[in-house]
Amino acid sequence: MTLLAHTPPRRPHVPVIAFLVLHAVVALLWSTLGWTIGLPALLLAHAAFLWGTLRYDSALFGPVVRALATTEPVVWLTIDDGPSADTPAILDLLDRHAARATFFVVAENVRRHPELAREIARRGHDLGNHSDTHPEKWFWALGPARMRREIARAQADIERVTGHAPRWFRAVVGMANPFVAAPLRDLGLARVAWNARGFDGVAGDPDVVVARIERALKPGAIVLMHEGAPHGRNVEMLERLLERLAARGYRCVLPRV
Repeated sequence: MTLLAHTPPRRPHVPVIAFLVLHAVVALLWSTLGWTIGLPALLLAHAAFLWGTLRYDSALFGPVVRALATTEPVVWLTIDDGPSADTPAILDLLDRHAARATFFVVAENVRRHPELAREIARRGHDLGNHSDTHPEKWFWALGPARMRREIARAQADIERVTGHAPRWFRAVVGMANPFVAAPLRDLGLARVAWNARGFDGVAGDPDVVVARIERALKPGAIVLMHEGAPHGRNVEMLERLLERLAARGYRCVLPRV
């Protein structure tokens, strides 16, 4: 296993305070120098926060794990959005390849398939927190109360079903906002991004998906995969990926914290 620092946010309110201070500065510039200076300043402030929200590996709102610090030929395989009907076949595939993965599960799916969530843990894999209901269209814009409910309820239900509290959190569609950090700190969760993905949640061609991942492959890569996508080919894609990883001498490991 590869050592990895587990870093929940330490000062979750700093981004919110910074946002308010920036707007106070913008208001001052606008009132003293006029709109020709104030408007560009406002747009710049909003652009910075928009980038921090939409960029999947941005650390603007708190620390985020982007890769494993290693030169060994290992990757951290992460599988989002389960449990699903694909889970049993995925678990068998991982067993055949002696691979370990972190399943970033959605709590409503865990409640729907508790036996699959327990089987993931029983087979030696991690379960990460990927929100309660996976509100992919609005997660980036959730306010503090709804954001906390999405993260805290998922944490409680995953632990209740499996007996294990997740250590890792992945934002829905990778998008965070200033209100993510406080619940992560309170629940001891570290946010995980990725640096190798094939867009297998939407793309239906296994060759295209695996080729995209291979182009980003390097020691310590965090590989993003999915299960249960509408195209129905996630298991086939994962099998193709595991074969390519083995051919290139890579192993799928879980980080040690």
